Amino acid sequence: MTLQQALLSASQRLTLDPQLSESARRDAETLMLHLLGITRASLLANPARELSPAQLHEYEAFVTRRQRHEPLQYITGAQEFYGLPFCVTPAVLIPRPETEHLVEAVLSRLSHDHPVAIADIGTGSGAIAIALATHLPHAGVTALDLSPSALEVAQGNAATLHLSHRIRFVLSDLLSALPAEQRSEYFDAIVSNPPYVPTVDSAELHPQVRDYEPASALFAGADGLDIYRRLIPQAHAALKAGGLLALEIGHGQSDAIAGLLAGWKNVSFVNDLQSIPRVAIALN
Repeated sequence: MTLQQALLSASQRLTLDPQLSESARRDAETLMLHLLGITRASLLANPARELSPAQLHEYEAFVTRRQRHEPLQYITGAQEFYGLPFCVTPAVLIPRPETEHLVEAVLSRLSHDHPVAIADIGTGSGAIAIALATHLPHAGVTALDLSPSALEVAQGNAATLHLSHRIRFVLSDLLSALPAEQRSEYFDAIVSNPPYVPTVDSAELHPQVRDYEPASALFAGADGLDIYRRLIPQAHAALKAGGLLALEIGHGQSDAIAGLLAGWKNVSFVNDLQSIPRVAIALN
């Protein structure tokens, strides 16, 4: 079977699912590029190239996984974030473009010329910690996560991008595993993209999110605020005077977050491209 024939067949299979139809052709191409390790230009330039029986078998297996709503990123094991390549597995939340607003907000508020100590709480794949370390050459980053499997993925990503010497990884429930002297007025900035989806919204999520991404990285109680209620007081104790707190938040949560940040200084929100408050900013 040629590449063109295999792509057409895969696209037709994926189009049958209303939840996959819009991206069917793009998904079919992405899986083929992953299979062959070629560029899209090469793919389009060689439609008559023949797939070997083994390649066709593997490709059809990829398409079947996608038909079951498994995210492309878990099939290919890769996702770009803030212009950087990341390995992702089902142990970590897939980095999303919305979270780049959080990175941008922090980069615009921290010194690029002087040492800064940053904590990334719930680091997952390490996307936020690594993006910040990449663009803040004098920063030291502590990346914390409750999941050993997630930390393993994050450490691998840091090693791939040659940042292992700038980021330390800590197995921790929020900041609890840090020694007391490192939890008191220690950090210049604390950032987090914590779980914030209300459990009652589970049925409304796309199956590729609800059924595949780690629930511990998605859900945070009936109203989605459980982690913020714990994290914000811990951050207050761990930040230096004037230190920065930057949190990704969910749709419709800005008023509740503003209430939880009562007593903090300069509380503000950064909107995403849909003009929805996406990042909460406050100073200690």
